[in-house]
Amino acid sequence: MATMTFLLNGTPQRCNVSPDASILTLLREHLALTGTKEGCASGDCGACTVAIGESTAGSQKFTSANACITPAHQLQGKHLVTVEGLSEKGRLHPAQEAMIECHGSQCGFCTPGIVMSLFTLHSDLTQRPTPLLQELSPERLEAALGGNLCRCTGYRPIRDAALRMNDTPYERPQWFDATLPASESDTQTADSAGTAPFFAQPASLEELTQLRRATPQARLVAGGTDLWLEITQRLAPLDQLIDVSRVAELLTVEEATHGHQTGWWIGAGVTYTQLEPLFEKHFPAFAHLLHRLGSQQIRNRGTLGGNIANASPIGDTPPVLLALGAQVELASTNGKRCLALEDFFLDYKKTALAADEVVSRIFIPQPVEDSQLRVWKLSKRREDDISALLGAFSYRIEQGTLHDVRIAFGGMAAIPKRAQAAEAALEGCTISVEAFRAAQQALDDDFQPMSDVRGSQHYRRQAAKNLLERLYLSLLAPDHEVMLHAYAH
Repeated sequence: MATMTFLLNGTPQRCNVSPDASILTLLREHLALTGTKEGCASGDCGACTVAIGESTAGSQKFTSANACITPAHQLQGKHLVTVEGLSEKGRLHPAQEAMIECHGSQCGFCTPGIVMSLFTLHSDLTQRPTPLLQELSPERLEAALGGNLCRCTGYRPIRDAALRMNDTPYERPQWFDATLPASESDTQTADSAGTAPFFAQPASLEELTQLRRATPQARLVAGGTDLWLEITQRLAPLDQLIDVSRVAELLTVEEATHGHQTGWWIGAGVTYTQLEPLFEKHFPAFAHLLHRLGSQQIRNRGTLGGNIANASPIGDTPPVLLALGAQVELASTNGKRCLALEDFFLDYKKTALAADEVVSRIFIPQPVEDSQLRVWKLSKRREDDISALLGAFSYRIEQGTLHDVRIAFGGMAAIPKRAQAAEAALEGCTISVEAFRAAQQALDDDFQPMSDVRGSQHYRRQAAKNLLERLYLSLLAPDHEVMLHAYAH
């Protein structure tokens, strides 16, 4: 069993749950709080959205999360807020008031999750010096609500409610910033190694690697956005777990020199949301992709290291990292070793990771002067969907000639993979129809894609060639976008 102490709507709680219990299970089955609903049980619909608070500079920073796929044991020392806790002395939260005034609810099943997403949005914006309505851009609002599906109301009244929240006077309750007493905030338990079920929550990389060596059969969990689907979709128990979400070395981002390159070491446990400021400054195309990587709830939990270690051929970040020349650091009790990311992926769901190793950090080189990055994702849905195909293109143009060309695709092979023949066809060439036709033809040598529910082999091959065509057209008109971006505002 995993024991954790946390705040629930301002009140200290101490609970014992199985290591693979979700927050949703904890709320509904252990604490009898049924305001949080189960919709899809896969992190897609947002009906189960809750807010998780962590103390930052003396106040609580709340982020949204899907309770159905968030491990309950990760609440240790944190503040969980649910829809039951929003009203204060009989007075509703502005998100609730606005949803009522704007008729934002019909059947009501999705409403608690929508209200909680609006709560985290309101909490974030009202702590800033600028007024809510000046901060709330269409992109910001779309990101906040992009993970909440409503099957009967329609989104206009919900959008109206978000814009009306600021009309309701609101005084932040003192319990929002409550913290656990020091004597309780460090309370956690783990079963001894060698027993079943096994659960551990190390705080350092040294502890993690020792546990990994002792229990190589245990599954590692960080954000849980993919792993927890084994419980909710396959009904498979996860009774051998090592939670890496508190390993200090996995939670840092630092600028450093690696070999002859300057760049950033990114801890494997850093979330997509935490990476947004870095990417927006140095890799805007990568930052733009993050808007289409799951929902805000997923981005608040999912990690870069998890997306790599999962080794899915349709993971969103690996193709971009391949195009950027990223490297991955693997750690064990014997030390650390560094691999080019393209050498990490071996076959479908197979990597170069040894049984006693963990992914500890990812190195992304700083872009060289005049280098450019383009990233395009194709999926059936614009928001919150898995890729059918994703292409990443990195290059430098010098006097009309392409240099340092790196092209990578997801969804075209059993692994995320570079298109080396296509790269060679473009390297050192002028931007011309002939060069890009040769690169498109070379894709047939690089990939033999498979057919599945997201796209046939023919579709994927043609779509990849079309993305090269899109790159060519974009280079001819660098100040114009030849197709709509994910945000069409």
